[in-house]
Amino acid sequence: MNCLMTAWHQHEAELRGWLRRRMGNAADAEDILQDVFLKAMRQGERFCAIVNARAWLYEVARNALADRLRLARDTVQLPENLSADIEEAATVDSLAACLPRVLSELSAEDREAITLCDLERLPQEEYARRKGLSLPGAKSRVQRARKRLRERLTQACQVRLDADGQVSDFVLRPPVG
Repeated sequence: MNCLMTAWHQHEAELRGWLRRRMGNAADAEDILQDVFLKAMRQGERFCAIVNARAWLYEVARNALADRLRLARDTVQLPENLSADIEEAATVDSLAACLPRVLSELSAEDREAITLCDLERLPQEEYARRKGLSLPGAKSRVQRARKRLRERLTQACQVRLDADGQVSDFVLRPPVG
């Protein structure tokens, strides 16, 4: 192990500088440097058989750096309020349970517009063609149906909105049996 410590002392400062320049962050560079040292230690007596210790240390450092950069590229910074977003999504998703009952209470025309354009994702141009309407006429019909659906959901399911206009609470109504 004496050969490892000798090689390490000879090349540690140079490796540290090389890693810091590439990482741009001293703490990350130190982490990688520690990983390189641990890998060298795991070699045990085999490290002494390495002909060019400097080249071996740099190769391990390059691989560790590539791994760290690949991992950083494949991750996304999560917002601090992630739990609030999840709770809001759960509230909105569970509000969908009110939809069948409220849809059944709408007029046939409104129900058809919402079902085709919003639930089945039929383009409004196609809806207009099927119903023999102009595109502006079809868009108006869908918008009016959405407004009535929103009003009916708000009333029938007692939807409450928070200060940002997001659903904060509601009362689940069972479907008409």
